[in-house]
Amino acid sequence: MYRQLDATHIENTVAVLSDRVTRRFPGSGLSKVAAELATISTESMMTAEALGRPIHLLRVGVWLCIGGIVVIAVAPFLILNTATAFSDFGEFVQVVEAGVNDVVFLAVGIFFLATLETRFKRRRALRKLRELRSVAHIVDMHQLSKDPEQLLSPGDDNSVDRPILSRADLAKYLDYCSELLSLTSKVAALYIQNLDDPVVLESVTKIENLTTGLSRKIWQKIMILDTIGEPAARP
Repeated sequence: MYRQLDATHIENTVAVLSDRVTRRFPGSGLSKVAAELATISTESMMTAEALGRPIHLLRVGVWLCIGGIVVIAVAPFLILNTATAFSDFGEFVQVVEAGVNDVVFLAVGIFFLATLETRFKRRRALRKLRELRSVAHIVDMHQLSKDPEQLLSPGDDNSVDRPILSRADLAKYLDYCSELLSLTSKVAALYIQNLDDPVVLESVTKIENLTTGLSRKIWQKIMILDTIGEPAARP
């Protein structure tokens, strides 16, 4: 049970985090992002599960098409073997060359049909992964304005009307951002659990690298907070 991700546990974890963010920072933009990630995680769980199941109707249609192609390709050779005599070796070479070209094109067509299901699932997975990549960047946008230096000089950033978080709230806010990024990568990993596709794997790896890099920047801010006290009161 510990050799693969449990989509239900991931979904529940995202929902719990969304509730925590909403209770700690009600009405904030981060709480809305967390709620959106919870929705995406539910959709991703169902999508990833569907991608792991075969599309039987599509497979039947593909095999019928491949069977028809094989019949069309083999039939002329059977007719030639039973009813055609070649006048010389040159004519035989020409027929063989034409047959080889046809076989190559038919092989390309068969490969296209055989990979149709995989490409259909890949397109569907990449569409959802693009949403997760966007969520990661949105989380990063929210943490960019949360600079620990505002605790030292709250009025120097020309944003007097913006409320300044306490040290504890700022640390918790940044911690929530890091958790959201981590869960974003976990949701993305669901798509490669049942779908063996190198393109999807590469996209998931890029999201994991992205969230790791963004989370590293957040933790640098959290470490800076350890050396800064509470903000000075405004006059």
